[in-house]
Parts: sequence; structure tokens; C-alpha cells
Amino acid sequence: MKEIKIVIAGPRGNMGREAVQLMQDTEHFNLVAVIDRKHEGKKLSELDGMPPLDVPVYTEIETCFTETQPEVLIDLTSPESGRKHIHAALEYGVRPVMGTTGFTQEEIIQLRQKTEEKGIGAIIAPNFAIGAILMMKFAQTAARYMPDVEIMEMHHDRKLDAPSGTAYKTAQLMAEVREAKIQGHQDEEETMEGARGAELEGMRIHSIRLPGLVAHQEVLFGGPGQTLSIRHDSINRASFMPGVRLSVETVLTLDTLVYGLEHIIE
Repeated sequence: MKEIKIVIAGPRGNMGREAVQLMQDTEHFNLVAVIDRKHEGKKLSELDGMPPLDVPVYTEIETCFTETQPEVLIDLTSPESGRKHIHAALEYGVRPVMGTTGFTQEEIIQLRQKTEEKGIGAIIAPNFAIGAILMMKFAQTAARYMPDVEIMEMHHDRKLDAPSGTAYKTAQLMAEVREAKIQGHQDEEETMEGARGAELEGMRIHSIRLPGLVAHQEVLFGGPGQTLSIRHDSINRASFMPGVRLSVETVLTLDTLVYGLEHIIE
């Protein structure tokens, strides 16, 4: 396959380290630079715990794009940095693959308009795990027939946003096929604020943050005399890399923004 020039933002994080390893394992991926919040002017090989790759480290994304001319940005940073990076990427004609979550629906609409004006593709993926995408698809199908549903998402205690992008995306997909309804007793009252979780069109979303977890989600449906549970567990972050690879290869063929890998998995 044709070589793809790639920049990774956030190489020292857990996901970033896996993405760097993906670059080493994929013959047609060429890591030309990384973007980090410090270590300007160093090589990736000089950073603690990083592989012996003589790849330059930048703190300024604009300088990075100007000097290295990448085709794709893989962003695995924070919501605040991710917002800055995706706008910079589009301005410089670099196709972003965003693993950073926290974008609002309004932001996604605005970014999609910008990609179409520029004529380049972008992907925002609430979850890169193929199994998680299948879990969301299965949940959407089930919601047609079992509209009483709650979502429990469980992540490590360093995750910044709640609910997770995966949980929010799952609820959005179910809302497309499920008529909005209030769940629980009509006179239900929380005796502790937040006990029933967040709410989207009557569906409840519960966020759990604990050390030892990676990324887990259960969608629990209830009906007369029965329940249905659809669950996905990422045991380690290697589970996300097939989706990252697919996104990098696919974003080069797009001329709009795609939100969610379910749109590129046939």
C-alpha cells in the first residue's frame, strides 16, 4: 500500500504509546513527527519509555505541520487540546483522526461543514474498538423492540469526560429508532441528586470511574418477564489499534467528517 505520513498528538499517553507501536508494526505507516505538550526539539527516542525512533517532537502543531507536511493527524490528547488540534489540522489540509472525545453535537456539525468546505476527510471516533462498534449497532437494533434501556459505562479514573463518548453515541443511535419515553415510576423522586444518572430522551446513562478499569460498557434492556444485556470490555488498549489503522486508511478517501466508526464498517 502507499505510504502514509502520520503525526501523533499525545504519544506519551497510554493510547499514544499503543499508536506509536502501531506505526512500527504497519509497513505503510510513516511516523514523521509527534506533538507533545513539552520536549520541544527532542527526538522521540530521548523520551522515557519510548521506542528508539528518531522522530522529532513538537509542542507547536502549526510548526509541526509546516515542517513535516503530514497527511494524517492521530489525536489522542485531551478535549481541550483536541479542539485546537482538529481546527489546525483542517487549516493545514491534514486529515484528522480523533480519538479525543467531548465534542458537542453543535461542534460536530460545524466541523463537518468545515471539512466539506476544505474538501478533506476527518474521523472522530468515540471508540476505536471494533467490538464496541458492534455493541452499539446491536444496541440500536434491540432498541427498536425493547425501548426500556439504561447504559452503564465504566472507565479508568483518569478519564476526563462523563459520560463517555461511546455511551453518548450509543444513546444517540438508540434514539434514532426508539420513541422517547420516561422510564421508571411516574412519581419517581431522587433522594440523592444524580442517583438516576444522566438522561437522554428518557434513557439513563451511568458513569463509573475506578482504577483497574480500561473501557467497558453494558447496555441493559428490560421488558415484561425478561432482560437483555449487551456488553463490551476492552481489557487493554491494544483493542483500539485495529480501529485506528482502519480510520487512518479510510480518512484519506473521505471528503467530509465521519462521527463514529459504525459509518465506515460494512
